[in-house]
Amino acid sequence: MNYYDSHTIIYVSGKYLLATEARGDLYSQTLHYGNGVFEGIRAYETPDGPKIFKAREHFERLVFSAGTMGLRVGESIEEMTHIAYKVLEANGFGDAYIRPLVVADPSMGLGTAEKAHLVMMAWQWPPLLGDAPVRLMISSYLRPHPKTVHVEAKVCGHYVNSILASTEAKKLGFNDAIMLDVEDHLAECSGANIFVEKDHTLYTPALGHILPGITRQTVIDLAREMQIPVVEKHLTVDDLKAADAMFMVGTAAEVTGVTAVGDIHFPLEWDNTFGHVLARKYHMMVTHADPQPATLI
Repeated sequence: MNYYDSHTIIYVSGKYLLATEARGDLYSQTLHYGNGVFEGIRAYETPDGPKIFKAREHFERLVFSAGTMGLRVGESIEEMTHIAYKVLEANGFGDAYIRPLVVADPSMGLGTAEKAHLVMMAWQWPPLLGDAPVRLMISSYLRPHPKTVHVEAKVCGHYVNSILASTEAKKLGFNDAIMLDVEDHLAECSGANIFVEKDHTLYTPALGHILPGITRQTVIDLAREMQIPVVEKHLTVDDLKAADAMFMVGTAAEVTGVTAVGDIHFPLEWDNTFGHVLARKYHMMVTHADPQPATLI
């Protein structure tokens, strides 16, 4: 996939530049040690023009993530939101994926770099795993222990773990993988949170070893508005074996159904699940196609 071309405009440290003319420092601590943070945000074409979904929540998390690593974001939440809309406008995007990135300055030491700067780019990106339900596997790679890194932050270096899990799954013919935590509880996929449906109730892994996804919380809120019970708790592979259905959620993946995990096949057809209902409701909400309060049909 081509993420940019000779006409693509990005934001770098106060300037709007052609992506082909932007330059980075090869001595950046982000490049050498992964000490940088990022966000994944989507904009959707609506009847009132492009709208960024939950911009404030995403940029607040960017600032939080930077703080966990000792990095400072110079732009305010409002300024970053303005920059995101300017990048969309400059590239003529309606539906788009937006990637803010906080890049540390040069530092070969292992203390936090003294300065960092903001980069923001956007590209047109369909749902990460497509529109059809997917097949997952249980990864041999575990989710990092929360006493080793800030698992609740979107730190660049953390995603080496995700690359390993995703690559392993695809080599074995699966779309993605579920990682367990160090206590053998279900954690999350390589870049998405998970929900399991059982006996007309949704279950999702509790906080602690997972990234508290903004899409995850959105789906929890939507489900509760629709009077779908949601329980946050520790889940195991045995819970998957007993489940009726499953789906995954994230900014890149949006809401994606899961047909099987390894040799575990879920009995409910995707069209007959809460996940499918929530996927439709989510799409209507982000595109402003449904101004009415959510109800379970």
